[in-house]
Amino acid sequence: MLGRNLDDAEEWVRSWSAQVSGGAEAAAALADRVAGLASSATGDGVRVTVASSGNVTALELTDRVQRLSAADLSAEILRVMRRAQAGLSERVADAVDETVGADTETGRAVLDSFAQRFPGEPDDEPAAPVMPSPPPFPTFQNRPSLPHQAPGGGFESGRDSRAR
Repeated sequence: MLGRNLDDAEEWVRSWSAQVSGGAEAAAALADRVAGLASSATGDGVRVTVASSGNVTALELTDRVQRLSAADLSAEILRVMRRAQAGLSERVADAVDETVGADTETGRAVLDSFAQRFPGEPDDEPAAPVMPSPPPFPTFQNRPSLPHQAPGGGFESGRDSRAR
């Protein structure tokens, strides 16, 4: 009876070890695949390619961008870059499905990481700016708050009152 329990325990350890080894191999395969991924997207005269880190590796502009204003061009580049990064998230999801599986803890962690870093394109632009505009620069044309600071009594009037 004791021998059978030891045999069962050894079999369980072998099975667990094989599962761990298989999971580690699948995780290594996923890491290799993700490291080699890239994604590209095109827009109005703009093509952006990003690496697996999300960093831009190529930016191509055609002659069509010459008709865009500087503000429109920068907005188009950022929009296309976000689309390329969202495509990267889709490619990572495919790699996860083919290696470790999306239902594993490793798969969920990788997918969540990419979803947080590269959420994709918003449906519409935000109504308010992300950062509030700065307060206006003081103009120094405001009225003084104290009576003895009122202009016109001395040098402030533009004429020296002593020079009559």
